[in-house]
Amino acid sequence: MGCSKTLKVAILLGYFVMVFAEIVVGRFVVEKNSLRVTSPESIKGTHHSAIANFGIPQYGGSMAGTLMYPKDNLKGCKSFDDFGISFKAKAGGALPIFVLVDRGDCFFALKVWNAQRAGAAAVLVADDFNEALITMDTPEKDVASAKYISNITIPSALIQKSLGEKLKKAINEGDMVNVNLDWREAVPHPDDRVEYELWSNSNDECGAKCDILMEFVKDFKGPAQILEKSGYTQFTPHYITWYCPRAYTISKQCKSQCINHGRYCAPDPDQDFSAGYEGKDVVLENLRQLCVFRVANETKKPWVWWDYVTDFQIRCPMKEKKYNKECAGGVIKSLGLDLEKIEKCMGDPDADSDNPVMKEEQDAQIGKGSRGDVTILPTLVVNNRQYRGKLEKGAVLKALCAGFEETTEPSVCLSGDVETNECLNNNGGCWQDKTANITACKDTFRGRVCECPVFNGVQFKGDGYSSCIASGPGRCKVGNGGCWHENRNGIIFSACRDGVEGKCTCPPGFKGDGVKSCEDLDECKEKKACQCRDCSCKNTWGSYNCTCNRDLLYIRDYDTCISKDTTEPKSAWSAVWIILIGLAMAAGGAYLVYKYRLRSYMDSEIRAIMAQYMPLDSQNEVPNHVNEDRA
Repeated sequence: MGCSKTLKVAILLGYFVMVFAEIVVGRFVVEKNSLRVTSPESIKGTHHSAIANFGIPQYGGSMAGTLMYPKDNLKGCKSFDDFGISFKAKAGGALPIFVLVDRGDCFFALKVWNAQRAGAAAVLVADDFNEALITMDTPEKDVASAKYISNITIPSALIQKSLGEKLKKAINEGDMVNVNLDWREAVPHPDDRVEYELWSNSNDECGAKCDILMEFVKDFKGPAQILEKSGYTQFTPHYITWYCPRAYTISKQCKSQCINHGRYCAPDPDQDFSAGYEGKDVVLENLRQLCVFRVANETKKPWVWWDYVTDFQIRCPMKEKKYNKECAGGVIKSLGLDLEKIEKCMGDPDADSDNPVMKEEQDAQIGKGSRGDVTILPTLVVNNRQYRGKLEKGAVLKALCAGFEETTEPSVCLSGDVETNECLNNNGGCWQDKTANITACKDTFRGRVCECPVFNGVQFKGDGYSSCIASGPGRCKVGNGGCWHENRNGIIFSACRDGVEGKCTCPPGFKGDGVKSCEDLDECKEKKACQCRDCSCKNTWGSYNCTCNRDLLYIRDYDTCISKDTTEPKSAWSAVWIILIGLAMAAGGAYLVYKYRLRSYMDSEIRAIMAQYMPLDSQNEVPNHVNEDRA
């Protein structure tokens, strides 16, 4: 009896696998990214590579690296540490190391994991058959691999055998092989809205993959709702179902795994047909979640689906035997959704007829256009392209952001969850002023750009790569206007002048170009400062100090030394007094001469006038010409 039951279960599961296999063979599409060999010249060119179903592809971006083919551990099935091999890039701006390994002998994911642990930035697996590219996937039920698969964070891809042989030959001959992995066209980006689908399952007891899915839904809820509320995305949840072969629709196994008389089925959660939850429990909850989305969408709040799914995970887990209609109803009511509408949407699971919602789901599983059939759980589809890689918030958000037309990405695409920030590595090769913490490097979703910035209201001008110079009013307050400046012991000198646009002039006391350097000028030697008899000159940074001998006080304006004590006779004061007295006497003498000459002139003028009317004692009598005229 036991053997007979086991045989029936095996046969039934075999039919499920056959139905599943028909879909896989029918429309499985291998998602690709571009691989460009930039050197050596002999193999330079662009090729396709197949994106792996694990790790984190850099959707929307690209990576450049130097390819290495290890001399030992060619297939990467063992730890590279055992062979003393490291792929860590050397300091000083060297390109990251990409590792080329051969296919075979172990899981694809294990090869990538071993290379990642040794410092590789990416992995290429060379196929060992002359065939079309395939997608590298993770092992379905391997407990050991589950421990490292979730920790793979580097991208990887499968390349064809012919390309692999060319690359290995070039490396073995001593050529430096540089390659560029490019995922910028892996996701179409036609407009300013992204349509994406998540194919999942409400089952929370299917092992590592279910755990990954549940964790992703919880983590991605926030970004998903932000994008949806702002109209940046259009999200649609989907659920994979299978059908029971017609010959087995009345069997106990089909009845326990399916609804609507074998039309819509799901595998038994614990693969035990006699205990625990049944496959049809999963199908019913899948259907409920679809109807939650539809009812929420009718109220213009489709993002509530994320709230329901995450709340249901927390409140109604299988482990606590709460995975049921009653618990689901409590979650629905708490979210303010119409329970009656949802139940009406679900229809009668016992009816021997198609369920419109589930029928639509089965039809949607079949690939259309560029998208292949959905056969793997979970599966993410972005702009009708299946996402490959780790189901993780940052990685998925990067893939979604790659689906926006350039310059239309929402701000969430520039958050820390997505940005790798190329400006952190050597400032992206752009200009920067480290002292003022100003940079021309601007990180965008599709890569960095070098643009001179506006900082504190001051516009910098230049090419953004080698130079950016502050321009306009206030330029000297920001990075000293690109001019030389230096601080010593709290004393600051700058070659920037606000009124002189774009020019740098060393301040008094310095000499140089004003941009890269200003050297201290020795005023004592070059300007012969402090030349008085009792003076001693000492050069300082940017200036000079002059002191007097015998405790005298230096007066810089007169370049002279005077006594600090006014009662003590000093030669300097004597000289000053002599000069002052001499000046006073000269002024007095000049004044007396002036007064004498003025008086003499006045006297002569008066005497001339009076002589016309009366003789003076000093001159003869003048004849009266008037009387002579009258005679």
